[in-house]
Amino acid sequence: MYSVKEIFYTLQGEGANAGTPAVFLRFAGCNLWSGREKDRARAVCRFCDTEFVGTDGAGGGKFRTAAALAQAVSGKWPKRTKAPRSFSKSVSKFVVCTGGEPLLQLDAPLLGALHHRGFRVAIETNGTLAAPRGVDWTCVSPKAGAPLALGRGDELKLVYPQKGVEPERYTGLDFDHFFLQPMDGPRREENTRLAAAYCLRHPRWRLSLQMHKLLGIP
Repeated sequence: MYSVKEIFYTLQGEGANAGTPAVFLRFAGCNLWSGREKDRARAVCRFCDTEFVGTDGAGGGKFRTAAALAQAVSGKWPKRTKAPRSFSKSVSKFVVCTGGEPLLQLDAPLLGALHHRGFRVAIETNGTLAAPRGVDWTCVSPKAGAPLALGRGDELKLVYPQKGVEPERYTGLDFDHFFLQPMDGPRREENTRLAAAYCLRHPRWRLSLQMHKLLGIP
């Protein structure tokens, strides 16, 4: 049984794939916060701004099989269209598995079912759990106070600033892309300036802005 908050089609708003059309598969649940405001002060991650509680979002629900969930994801992709050729000549669709924490539920059967329907599969994870083999794109976003089990992947996207997870802790890890993403909230403008200044001083890091929020899209 898979518990899904919502499934929707949009543009990837951040990181290396920003601007890319994608189906977002948002799983319910997280291992660093319950998602309820009453628990935020005791959570490992206290700044999360994503709604991942329950299964009442658009396209959300309980899915008994991997095939059923993959079919629901496939139904969100526009008919007779293809994603950019840069992905792969043999793969035409893109799905981003996120949450909450997607690796609490994403498993080999679901990964296989999504691949069978022609999807390139990306994950956005806090990196505290192991990933099944075969994920096509791995984005890890470390959180202060949480162990890091995924020390390699395609992109490391660090919300900045976070006390206890300074960028220099991660530069030795095996990632192709290193992003700083300004922490949202009342200090977003200041955090953006700080992140930009850090990237200028340390050119291995690139600035990631949440384009979807700037454009007002999901």
